[in-house]
Amino acid sequence: MATFVNGAILILAASTFHAQGAGEVGIEDAYRLLAPALGAGAASTLFAVALLASGQNATITGTLAGQVVMEGFTNLRIPRWVRQMVARVVAMAPAVGAIAIWGEQSTTGLLILSQVVLSLQLPFAVYPLVRLTGDRRWMGAFANGPATAAVAWGLTISLIGLNLYLLVALML
Repeated sequence: MATFVNGAILILAASTFHAQGAGEVGIEDAYRLLAPALGAGAASTLFAVALLASGQNATITGTLAGQVVMEGFTNLRIPRWVRQMVARVVAMAPAVGAIAIWGEQSTTGLLILSQVVLSLQLPFAVYPLVRLTGDRRWMGAFANGPATAAVAWGLTISLIGLNLYLLVALML
């Protein structure tokens, strides 16, 4: 579901901005550029729904992952409403703090920074996943077959390579 929602946001924005000849567009400019193409009401509603769905999906995924870790590995039991409140406060606090300090014009920079940080963290989740799902001692008959393992390792190596390239590009 997340792939389709995020893909829809990307396709909508790219096609609309390309048709208008827009170059680099920040989130604060998106509504202004979508409005002429889609109509003011439709643009704001579609963009808001897409962003809300994407944000909710990320929050729900993070909350569920945290729940599994807390309940499965630490044997800690926390009421659902407390877990959800803590997850949302922890997720929103850095963005609210940065916007309070640097203002609304910092939102595009914050979005880019968050994506860079997420990108750099991804190999630390993908590598163990690919390694464990390919290990017959852990997975038994459910272990990845040779074709799946080859694709998974190829994508993992590509992901790590792209992240190394990103790090080098950021440092230069």
